[in-house]
Amino acid sequence: MSLKKDHVLANDVSILSNGVRIEGKFYSNGNVRIDGKVVGDVIVDGNLTVGEGAEINGGVKAKNITLSGKMEGILSSSDKLIMESKAVLIGDLFAKVLVIQEGATFDGKSSMNKSNE
Repeated sequence: MSLKKDHVLANDVSILSNGVRIEGKFYSNGNVRIDGKVVGDVIVDGNLTVGEGAEINGGVKAKNITLSGKMEGILSSSDKLIMESKAVLIGDLFAKVLVIQEGATFDGKSSMNKSNE
């Protein structure tokens, strides 16, 4: 029964809606979608989606990251980073797999080493 409960939690998504502003370190052991603003670090054990209107100023760590909004800081994905066409990343990134769609803006250094600690 515990396994089923863990499985359900793995599919849950915490949403920070547009209009929400967080200052400080944000941590989640599940999946997260951010559509608001975060000033500080974001650490997610699951997947992170940064919506088109979202802004993050700080470090970001997650398993898989889909970036559509604006991010300034160091971004670290233990698996895959997808920068969609309206994404803006100012800072360095670390990811095993990197996908940058046409129109995305990236100003920084990238590393695709297997170890990105």
